[in-house]
Amino acid sequence: MKKILIVSLCFLFVMACKENKTKVDESANEKLAYTSYGQKINDDNVISKELAAKKFSNLKEGDTINLKFASTINEVCKEKGCWMKLDLGNNKESMVRFKDYGFFVPLNADHKEVIVNGKAFVTEISIDQLKHYAKDGGKTEEEIAAITEPEFTYAFEADGVLMKQ
Repeated sequence: MKKILIVSLCFLFVMACKENKTKVDESANEKLAYTSYGQKINDDNVISKELAAKKFSNLKEGDTINLKFASTINEVCKEKGCWMKLDLGNNKESMVRFKDYGFFVPLNADHKEVIVNGKAFVTEISIDQLKHYAKDGGKTEEEIAAITEPEFTYAFEADGVLMKQ
């Protein structure tokens, strides 16, 4: 009788350990559900787009802060994938370019969820540069011609991007 009890307890213990291992493996698979671009980064210590917007709003021209945040891509360069615009909520967005022009994202990445890591700053974008971005973004000639003033923008230089698969 004691042997049956001991064997049963051992069996339950082994099954409990195996079930716990499965849960750990599932969470590890969740972390691997990203495609990486640029420098290898992870999804640890990521802030929300709303908190990122708050940090951007506290910057003055010339300020730079290190930031890692999650957001959704509003628009991607349709020529090379060399820039993207990320949603910051409340009709605000961040213009993201990639460090040293060293990597690009897929041209069809609009509306994908991403995590970006890099440097946040604010800057003024010239009329010529705005027109260039509009052309790369596939805007019409009329939309491009309507650009007549420079734009103060939340800018971001990403050294690494994780795109949710």
